[in-house]
Amino acid sequence: MYVIIDIETTGGKFNEEGITEIAMHRFDGHQVVDSFISLINPEKEIQPFVVKLTGINNKMVKSAPKFHEVAKRIVEISSDAVLVAHNSDFDYRILKNSFKNLGYNYKRNTLCTVELSRKLLPDKDSYSLGKLCKNLGIPMTERHRANGDALATVKLFKLLLEKDLKKEILIQTIQSNVETDIKPKLDRLLDSVPTKMGIFYLHRSNGSIIYMGKAKNLKKGVNNIFVKKSKRALELQKLVSSISFDRTGNPLISNLKYNEELLIHKPKYNRKPKDNYREEHFNNPNFLIVDKGRTIEERGVLYIENEEIHGYCFVDLAFQLADPESLKSKLSLIEDSPSARKIVKNYLEDYQPLKLIRFGAEEEQ
Repeated sequence: MYVIIDIETTGGKFNEEGITEIAMHRFDGHQVVDSFISLINPEKEIQPFVVKLTGINNKMVKSAPKFHEVAKRIVEISSDAVLVAHNSDFDYRILKNSFKNLGYNYKRNTLCTVELSRKLLPDKDSYSLGKLCKNLGIPMTERHRANGDALATVKLFKLLLEKDLKKEILIQTIQSNVETDIKPKLDRLLDSVPTKMGIFYLHRSNGSIIYMGKAKNLKKGVNNIFVKKSKRALELQKLVSSISFDRTGNPLISNLKYNEELLIHKPKYNRKPKDNYREEHFNNPNFLIVDKGRTIEERGVLYIENEEIHGYCFVDLAFQLADPESLKSKLSLIEDSPSARKIVKNYLEDYQPLKLIRFGAEEEQ
């Protein structure tokens, strides 16, 4: 579980800043499940340059709750969660100091979307939240206000999780929660798993992935693992400490993502994938396959250029697919392998996608 946070402050001397506004969104890796947003009375003057930047002035916060009045809510919403922020060192330092002034030792694990972006989105001109979101087509409202920046960070973090095919973010998070994540029974493991299409991952207590599967119904797919009675299945059931999942929206992305990640993670209890696929060719060199997304407001898109599979992404319905170039920064990359090509060919033979969009020089003629 994560809590995406953004804090606005009064400015001033280091470690003497007061909080003027806070936004916290509890995020389960797929959707926001709880939120806390509030102006805060910092009990000190706001610096003029901060007023100009954020629009928050002394009059606005005069009748707002003081930090000690919202401290309990902050502790509750961030309980058993990793704090995620764009430049997390700043937000976490401000929060810890505010609690320290109350005589409380506030301690959480943190993730920084600046650092994650540098790793997963290399070669960007800027990693400031505003410029990064503009480059990625992530809409922003109320720039330099806590909730506007926090909501943009939620969308950015969701994209980073999707691009993290090695699951390093997830594994790090699970490892940080090992002490409280005691080996659960099946009903607890299934509690958060939806009945939607996707990929599921079974983890040991150290976060490592020991099995992954794909299913039209994730809950049913996981349950099927626990009803098997073979020696291999019983051993796997004993080792599982936690479950994570990714929704995929359609079978094309499910199959490609599963095929790609199986080669990356090589889970101990999965069978070795076949590698004897013959070379497949597409009828068109440049095209997009557009099909259902993870929600009704979303579409899943596979990007193929110069007869090579580049990757997939999810876009909202308002996104302009007429400009395929704008998709590239959003893509979760897929290796253009014979097995991936076979998956795409089979999909086009067996299913009717919502759209096939051709592009490039051949389409313009």
